[in-house]
Amino acid sequence: MFVGHATFAFGVVALAAVRLGASRERALALGVAAGLFAAVPDVDMAYALVGLLTVDPTSPMAVAQSFWGASTVVHRAVTHSLVVGVPAAAAFALAPTHRRLAAAALAALVGVGVAVSGPLPAVIVGLFAAGGWFVAHAAHAYDVRGATLFGVALVGLLTHPFGDLFTGQPPELFYPLDVAVLDGRVALSADPTLHLLGAFGVELFAIWLGVAAALWLTGRRFADHVNPRAASGAAYALAVLVLPPPTVDASYQFVFSVVAVGFVGVVPAPRFGQRSLALPSLPTGLVTGLAAVTLAGVAYAVAYATGLA
Repeated sequence: MFVGHATFAFGVVALAAVRLGASRERALALGVAAGLFAAVPDVDMAYALVGLLTVDPTSPMAVAQSFWGASTVVHRAVTHSLVVGVPAAAAFALAPTHRRLAAAALAALVGVGVAVSGPLPAVIVGLFAAGGWFVAHAAHAYDVRGATLFGVALVGLLTHPFGDLFTGQPPELFYPLDVAVLDGRVALSADPTLHLLGAFGVELFAIWLGVAAALWLTGRRFADHVNPRAASGAAYALAVLVLPPPTVDASYQFVFSVVAVGFVGVVPAPRFGQRSLALPSLPTGLVTGLAAVTLAGVAYAVAYATGLA
């Protein structure tokens, strides 16, 4: 959900802003700010880089497993807490205009991390504070200020944890309080492969929401930015014959290969009558690639569900 967190918050805030009477330009600014804030909690993945220090870089599978293994040490804890998110959003809203007060509030959050969990989580909170501080100042420069800045920060920070309910260890929603809301991920299916495919579908929905909102707000039509080559994604159904059934705990081959299908969106097309190649525009490349990945995921799910594996 790394991308989906940001695109979902962007889409929700931007579309809601237009609904409430904001101009499309204003809605874009608010949506971008919300999306950036929604990405901030995942700064805790920085610790996962530690897992790469002692792994053989020539083995992609070992790199992936080591990276994700190290990420579980502090991921989805303090930065994914609703209890932390509210004061953090308030501090970020104050950061551009009341720096000392904002800094004191964020320092207090770091102190809570030290008191409850020790120095490592405190370092993560420091990165979280720095990331949110930077986003707040960037948003302030585009006239997202005061209560509005607080609102978009709140949406970004508080929607983030719920996107993580379907994969991996569930977030600690009420950290530092000793309240366990979930003892495991929310299951979309008893079949582990169908569960993974469902979670993948949730991620695609979140991304499409943001893409659709961006296209609409910028006056672009979907049909103008999707190339027929996106249909090639349907051929990914054949992967069900060669890949072991993926699960959340063993998803690397599926995720890497299905995402790679999206590169059809950036393949240059020949110009008729000329020797040069035409590179697709950025919107066309993104939309075509995303459409291809979506078709690939659907095709694989249909092939698996119908027993072709």
